[in-house]
Amino acid sequence: MPETPVFTSAAVAAPHSLAARAGQTVLAQGGNAIEAMVAMAASIAVVYPHMNGIGGDGFWLVRERGGRVRGIEACGPAGRLATIPRYREKGYDAIPARGPDAMVTVAGAVGGWRLALELARA
Repeated sequence: MPETPVFTSAAVAAPHSLAARAGQTVLAQGGNAIEAMVAMAASIAVVYPHMNGIGGDGFWLVRERGGRVRGIEACGPAGRLATIPRYREKGYDAIPARGPDAMVTVAGAVGGWRLALELARA
């Protein structure tokens, strides 16, 4: 088994070992915490998809070295057809819990990853 790198100023944690390994690899190759997090989120979407997926949303709080905290709200906007009149026309009294009419937002996770990587480069 390859030797595991030890970091004195960084750590990764994920609910699946392959996702943690992805983050660890990014750090070992000189990447930063945001880049490691995006790698872990993308890995989780594959190896642990019921916890995170590209069809979901993302919310980030990133603390910069100087202490400033930035937020990324990567939840998609409501879909154009997610209107009260449309649901009423279809006979719904409420948004259904399952099925195609339950989806009322556009996924934002991947767009959030892009914004986080832009922040990392800045």
